[in-house]
Amino acid sequence: MTSTPAQQVLDRLDGLRDELESFYRDLHEHPELSHRETRTAAAVAERLEKAGFDVTTGVGGTGVVGVLRNGDGPTVLLRADMDALPVKEATGLPYASTAVAKDGDTDVSVMHACGHDVHVTALAGAAALLAAGRDHWHGTLVVLFQPAEEVADGARGMLDDGLATIVGSVDVALAQHVLPLPAGTVATGPGPVLSAADSMRITLHGRGAHGSAPQAAVDPVVMASMIVVRLQTVVSREVAPTEPAVLTVGSIRAGSKSNVIGDEAVLELNTRTYHEDTRRAVLDAIRRIATAESEASGAPEPPDFELYDRFPATTNDPEVTGRVTAAFQDFFGDEWSELPLQSASEDFSDIPNELGIPYSYWGIGGIDPDTYAAAEREGKVAQKVPVNHSPTFAPVVRPTLDRGTQAMVVAALAYLGPPPAS
Repeated sequence: MTSTPAQQVLDRLDGLRDELESFYRDLHEHPELSHRETRTAAAVAERLEKAGFDVTTGVGGTGVVGVLRNGDGPTVLLRADMDALPVKEATGLPYASTAVAKDGDTDVSVMHACGHDVHVTALAGAAALLAAGRDHWHGTLVVLFQPAEEVADGARGMLDDGLATIVGSVDVALAQHVLPLPAGTVATGPGPVLSAADSMRITLHGRGAHGSAPQAAVDPVVMASMIVVRLQTVVSREVAPTEPAVLTVGSIRAGSKSNVIGDEAVLELNTRTYHEDTRRAVLDAIRRIATAESEASGAPEPPDFELYDRFPATTNDPEVTGRVTAAFQDFFGDEWSELPLQSASEDFSDIPNELGIPYSYWGIGGIDPDTYAAAEREGKVAQKVPVNHSPTFAPVVRPTLDRGTQAMVVAALAYLGPPPAS
């Protein structure tokens, strides 16, 4: 039976596996916060240069772009994110991070708690394999290592720094994320797969007074409390039951002493939505409720609203996802599944949206299959399987890295295809 281009390219994975696993452990042990991924970027750039890519560094700060031209054909962009999180690792792994960095004026522990080290390793492996196996495909391969996904501005920073000029005309963009699913599995889905996310800071203006003279005050604590309660009705009463949405008030700051009524309260909240009309409706409702409650309280001035950490929705192109899914089903067989709707958020889609190209984004499992199966039998997956951003989130090395690398190669070759017959 004739092997496919993907099988031929991936025949070299056995010889690369130990090196990739060593690279992964090094990345995991040396995580870097958003916009500071200098060590990671340098390691990636060195690998790409050795593989024969034209490499551009410092894109959007620490971003790295490699371009490998291999004759006429489509241009495929593969993307991985590089940054880590201010989380203290509690995995107990021999290669666990002990890194500490400044986050503002505060010393924080740093950990690859979201699996971006898996993404970097898998894309680096796929780039090396595709470069070594260029006899089996044609076209142009673009590999993009993005900074600052966790703070939602890394993709935008690369675009603002001339990414479109560096990569030229691109036909399709592809990306993946390791998830709390059984290791060895890959999962795809058309349409919305990740939510849009918006954080909002609301500053409420009151009038301060002594705690014994509340009649002289406009109490921002009461105002904030009423707003928090009323916000619980936005999703339950203003969004259709068939439309997923989340609204969370994560922080309230007000006052300095028990017998002092302050003059300000600050709410910080976060929303998750999947469609732009729902996103607008939820944000408008928040503003309406806060403004109305402020007016009802007799506030001296209306509240201030600040949006930040804004992630776009990730909405997979059906045609691209269908093509990638067919390639995955053919290569991975029973290890492929449908990707459930995720309430997490990503800024990857800023890149294809700005470039005007279709894209697909899929998941790979990272949890030990026996651990996952045991939790599933107990009906306690949510309680016993560590999720992304947890201090105990630690994808198993095998087969997670293999699947991530294979998935990138298979998806890319669904477009790059075999070279023309001579």
